[in-house]
Amino acid sequence: MSGAGDEPFITAVKPLVDAMGGELLPPDEAGPDDVVLSWQGSEVVAVRLPQLADSLDHILAAMERKRGKPLADLDRKAKQEVVRVLEARGAFSVRHGVETVASALGVSRFTVYNYLNREKGS
Repeated sequence: MSGAGDEPFITAVKPLVDAMGGELLPPDEAGPDDVVLSWQGSEVVAVRLPQLADSLDHILAAMERKRGKPLADLDRKAKQEVVRVLEARGAFSVRHGVETVASALGVSRFTVYNYLNREKGS
């Protein structure tokens, strides 16, 4: 990437980029859809954002790491909470989002829709 003086900036943005499932690149390797970040007047690092479908997989993996076990091993109440969080993050606007989440939770699409409807009814 850039000079050693930029390391604190890169270190500061890395957790955010990792949480999004993005990738850090040297600015001169940035493509047209990448975001180039500048610090103190010079381009320091480029961020390649993930595709939406990849983001959902990344979010599900992070939720598993946070809970310390596969999402399919959670009880019903915890699975409902996962669905609520995912809906708030826009997971179901992604093509095949319901199917992807259902597979990760070890439930049917119908069950995910029931969880979503339950939230809207409360």
